[in-house]
Amino acid sequence: MTMTHPLDRAVWNALTTRQASLAIREGGVLRFDGDYALFAAATPEATYADWVALARTTGPVALFEVDPVVPDGLVVTNRIDCQQMVCEALTAGGREVDFEPLTDADGPEMLALATLTQPGPFFSKTHLLGPFIGLRHESRLIAMAGERLSLDGFSEVSGVCTHPDHRGKGYAGALMRVVTQRILERGDTAFLHARIAHDATIAFYETLGFKRRTTPSYLVMASA
Repeated sequence: MTMTHPLDRAVWNALTTRQASLAIREGGVLRFDGDYALFAAATPEATYADWVALARTTGPVALFEVDPVVPDGLVVTNRIDCQQMVCEALTAGGREVDFEPLTDADGPEMLALATLTQPGPFFSKTHLLGPFIGLRHESRLIAMAGERLSLDGFSEVSGVCTHPDHRGKGYAGALMRVVTQRILERGDTAFLHARIAHDATIAFYETLGFKRRTTPSYLVMASA
């Protein structure tokens, strides 16, 4: 498949533009440090040896793009099919919440909340890929949202989650609106990903103004 839209290969375009400083390269393959994300992407000329060398040095790697092609000699150990959505304008409405910016000092709490709620792959430094905001109750972090992939013209809303004891209060939507609005005010298009089987989640994002675009897959790979 010929890729024509930047978001079809968002990882490659992030690692070769705004997030190039985070790129680790082995031959024709680029990836994030595994503490940030497992995401990797490659040129058509990349070889199996490039992939294996990178995986041996940095740990498991994952493709995340439209119609990913698994390199010869690698096997898929986990697959998540996703719905990619974009937003150029938020819908009106939504509640306001008393949020705060989150910093590196909040990293352990953010990782704990993400581990509990499973909003998507989240590692010890994922929170450093972009700005995050959060909501606290009795000093405990109970909800958060932030940014992950960033490429020319596009920024990803990610890490959206709420502690199970505080769901149903509109916190996720309120934080998402803040993050998305900030992206739009910078002149970017906001985008995000949801598991393709999560119809209710996708429908909720549509109420905020996100529209379905395409269906990339997240493939974690290892040596055969």
